Amino acid sequence: MADFPTFVAAGEALTDLIVANGAATSWNSLVGGSTWNVARAMARLGTPTGFAGAISRDVFGDQLWQASMEAGLDLRLLQRVDKSPLLAIVHRLDPPSYFFVGDDSADLHFDAEQLPDGWRGACRWAHFGGISLARRPLADKLIELAASLKADGVRISYDPNFRAIMDQDYDATLRRMTALADVIKVSEEDLAGLFRTDDTEGALRTLRSWNPGACYLYTKGGDGAAFYAGEQAWSVPAPRIVPVDTVGAGDASMAALAWSMLHAPARDGLGHLRFAVAAGAAACLEAGATPPSLDIIDGLMGRMEAGMALG
Repeated sequence: MADFPTFVAAGEALTDLIVANGAATSWNSLVGGSTWNVARAMARLGTPTGFAGAISRDVFGDQLWQASMEAGLDLRLLQRVDKSPLLAIVHRLDPPSYFFVGDDSADLHFDAEQLPDGWRGACRWAHFGGISLARRPLADKLIELAASLKADGVRISYDPNFRAIMDQDYDATLRRMTALADVIKVSEEDLAGLFRTDDTEGALRTLRSWNPGACYLYTKGGDGAAFYAGEQAWSVPAPRIVPVDTVGAGDASMAALAWSMLHAPARDGLGHLRFAVAAGAAACLEAGATPPSLDIIDGLMGRMEAGMALG
């Protein structure tokens, strides 16, 4: 059999049911999930990638399985169980409003002990985050997995990707995962929600104080992004693009940062940051969570360095 993947994202794969008309009588179905999107984006960049999670055996699970196969993910790490699907019901678009349907759903029944023998020995980087870390008992399983992989020398990344279900009960998980992670990605929206404050810069300082040795990617939407590594910091302005939408941009940035640190270690922090920001911009040039290719990211990165408009 083929070698196991060097990059593994563990967490949730779900289905977005998005309202299609004002009367909420018609809905569109899209596959998604923060950690699953990161896995797809990394696979698109050519890195052997697996998604470690559990999905249902119904039509929604079939769609996720098919999309995982088309993305080139290692399906040996994807578990299927006889439980209901995890659904995100997006019942209003402007502003976005949603809720999750997933009591005793398939994702909660992920079992790391059932993953195939040998996968841990090949894994060099493992990514965690999303709502999977706010849903017990799955969250406890994933934190335990992250800690054991960290002890084995695997690099850990973490993107909380704040959602409304991450209330005060999530605070301990935030601290624990921040302490475990080598690389942490947060946005302004994440910091405002997780720390329940408008002082996002102060929240970032607090987050960094919990693990000064980690690297931090801080995205600020139209104001660009920053990258912190120890006492060093770099920032870049937001690329000038004409976006189709921003779905999956943050996940693409996270995957690109991991790719750059794995495959281009000679780059300094500014190089890693530009690559991550270029990937986020590239993801905005197509509809939906469409992972960008390495060629497109490299092209946009070059234009960013030259100060050219993107679009």
